[in-house]
Amino acid sequence: MRRHEVGGAPTDRDAERGWEVARPLGGTSLDGVRMAGYRDRAAAGLDLRVLPQPAVILVIGLGSEPLTVESATGQRPLRSLVAALSPGPARVRGERVECVEVRLSPRAAYGLLGASPPELDGTITSLADLWGARERRLRERLTEAATWQERLALTEEFLTKRAAAAPSMAPEVAAAWDTIVARRGRIRVGDLAASCGWSHKRLRTRFHAQLGLTPKRAAMLVRFDHAVRALCAGESASTVALTCGYADQPHLHRDVAALAGCTPGALVRRLTSAG
Repeated sequence: MRRHEVGGAPTDRDAERGWEVARPLGGTSLDGVRMAGYRDRAAAGLDLRVLPQPAVILVIGLGSEPLTVESATGQRPLRSLVAALSPGPARVRGERVECVEVRLSPRAAYGLLGASPPELDGTITSLADLWGARERRLRERLTEAATWQERLALTEEFLTKRAAAAPSMAPEVAAAWDTIVARRGRIRVGDLAASCGWSHKRLRTRFHAQLGLTPKRAAMLVRFDHAVRALCAGESASTVALTCGYADQPHLHRDVAALAGCTPGALVRRLTSAG
């Protein structure tokens, strides 16, 4: 069985390893939404360790077998799932996997999920628990579609209808998130609160209510995401610590251990290994 240890579904590199990968022609019209279709063409199997990342991931399974999600709460078969911004340690396995994956920015997720981010409680949960019968109908339509482009168009149509009735994130919270992303997590929460004209406590409360994370945790997550990309590009841990805003190399090691449960070197080996 081939293993894919990344934050979401298999990457473009996996197309060379027996995975069929399809993306919508011309992208999507929804801000903060990316999607792709994946099929385990070589029947190699999926064994995926979920990493925290600054996005909410939806996976809508189309195959005959459900995915198996292993987490701190036990093992659960899921046809479709949603992974929170910073899920706890989890593993997703499957055979002959075929699915549509949707990657939502926190701003998009706030309106499209139909649930408050704190309700996800930093876990991987069933998408059917959030969307009920709508999830089942969407999954059935996607399964019956003849081509990947039709499947992706149906997914975008479904999300567009949800977006039309979706609540808007508070402008101050949206601006705070955008600032964290633009600064790559290199900003003090006090400065962030001042830029919003809010107190530290009010920013923390409103930010957590709408994103499911505190501003400090969000900055840590964005910084970690950039660090992982730099490490996988071949930069040394000392260089990454300097360029990504860590106080020193031990600070980088502590954050990687907290978010990925391993050292930077071990993380790179996971992400770049074919199995």
